[in-house]
This record gives sequence, C-alpha cells and structure tokens, in this order.
Amino acid sequence: MRLKEYYQKEVMPKMKEKFSFSNDMQVPKLEKVVLNVGFGRHSKEKEYVAQVVKTLEDITGQKPLLTKAKVSVSAFKVREGMTIGARVTLRQQKMYDFLEKLLKVSFPRVRDFRGINAKSIDKTGCLTIGFKEQIAFPEIKAERIDHIHGLEVSIVADTKNYEEGLELFTLLGFPFKK
Repeated sequence: MRLKEYYQKEVMPKMKEKFSFSNDMQVPKLEKVVLNVGFGRHSKEKEYVAQVVKTLEDITGQKPLLTKAKVSVSAFKVREGMTIGARVTLRQQKMYDFLEKLLKVSFPRVRDFRGINAKSIDKTGCLTIGFKEQIAFPEIKAERIDHIHGLEVSIVADTKNYEEGLELFTLLGFPFKK
C-alpha cells in the first residue's frame, strides 16, 4: 500500500481516536518536505556547489533553489547576498514518493542506523533528520561522486504539539529509538 493511501486508511482513524478529534479535518497531515544543504567553507568552490545541486536534483527530481546570506558575519567570512546553501521543497505526491523512498530504502542503507532520536521532533511536531552522507539515497552512486556532503531533511506537518507529531510519525512508520 502506498504511503498516501496508508495515511488515509490507517493513520487518520487512529489519530482521530487517540486525540479525540471530532472530524477528519482536525487530524494532522503532512504539508511539505524540505531538503537543505549548507555549503560551509566550500561556498566559493564552483565545482562543489555544482555537485551539491546535481545531487539534490538526482534525489528529488526538482531543481534546487540556491539560498543567499541575509546578513554579513565576519567570523564566518560570509557577506550579505553570498550563496551559502541549496534547498528543495517537495509537496503533494512528490513528497509522499520521497518519504516512501526514505523509509524503505535510505534508512536501511545508513551505516550503523539505530533509529531516529525522538528529540528530532520540535515543539510544533515537525521532524528534522540529518544525514552525514548523501550516498544513503539510491540515486547517488558512490563511484561517481568527488565530495561527500551531508544534508538535512525537514518534514513539516500541521501538528499542534510534540505528542501529535510523535504519534503521526510513529504511525507512518518512522523508526524511532526505543
């Protein structure tokens, strides 16, 4: 069963019952998934930036948006307007396809993976997961990459608190540490 159908048939009724929601519209749902990579000290290297952009394109099937610094920080040698990262926002069907791939393929490929820390969920119920290497995703071939970089995956849901978020992600099949 696909993740979207599973959410509608299994997760919604359980969430509705547990939190005593009076109708289906009150049940929290996933809004978007944001993948983010910061360039760090490599922000001036065009080859590195191009590889990160290509990696995000391969993983998501969308062209990433380059993010620029809003303020200058002399300690980090960052000037206002300087390109400091790249991000992709996935919504609707692409979001569900990505999450399905994340749960069934990417997590099992992470070396020494013991589950997601429940503290990765913030007070509004959104989940953020950091990957140390991009090779956990099936589209990335380790032989063809020059630089290994990490990335951050933020899963935004319209939950109201931590408990709702933890329950939603647990019911969707995210592997949390015991």
